[in-house]
Amino acid sequence: MPKRKDLKRLIRERMDKTGESYTAARAQILKLSTPADDRLAELGGMSDDAVAAKTGRTWKQWVRELDAFDAISMPHRDIAKRVQSDYEISGWWAQTVTVGYERIRGLREIGQRRDTKTFEASKSKTFPVELARLYSAVADESDRRLWLPDVDLAIRTQTENKSMRISWPDGTSVHIYVYDKGASKSQLVVQHVGLADKADAEGRKQFWTERFASLADVLA
Repeated sequence: MPKRKDLKRLIRERMDKTGESYTAARAQILKLSTPADDRLAELGGMSDDAVAAKTGRTWKQWVRELDAFDAISMPHRDIAKRVQSDYEISGWWAQTVTVGYERIRGLREIGQRRDTKTFEASKSKTFPVELARLYSAVADESDRRLWLPDVDLAIRTQTENKSMRISWPDGTSVHIYVYDKGASKSQLVVQHVGLADKADAEGRKQFWTERFASLADVLA
């Protein structure tokens, strides 16, 4: 799929060649550049069954819906707001649909942020401990150094038992969220943002996989 800045150029070139209206030329360009159906879930980052169960539409249906109001020419925030309000789904799922659509339409790569064009790595895991215990393992420096040693990070903001924003030594950022999963279970989600490229993101994901394994040992 052509990037957003190239889309209008291709549409105008087709208009000049075929005499079609802007709307007709745009529809044909999108049709020609739409990924095969069997790639939509891969690019969207979630199976059709999962996204349909929570939003009422498959990826193919979402692409058709969002193309209809020219979402490809809109900023990320505006797409997400419209998806949430028009289709009455939660903010998290509106973001999921928007990011998936942007990947399918070539506006961002998997793992890439559309606004800055940097990459991010995400990791989540559920641990068999109460929420407060999990949060302490991250927020308390002495606890944290048991599973995350030799990292001189700086906590910028934090909300107890909910979230933290951290400045990493190399200038990147880490966003941390904890969620109560009930019955002495809680989930830790880490988003490492501001990464240079896909290879960097893959390396950070492996790093956090290893750190989560160490955290599990500490909490056991």
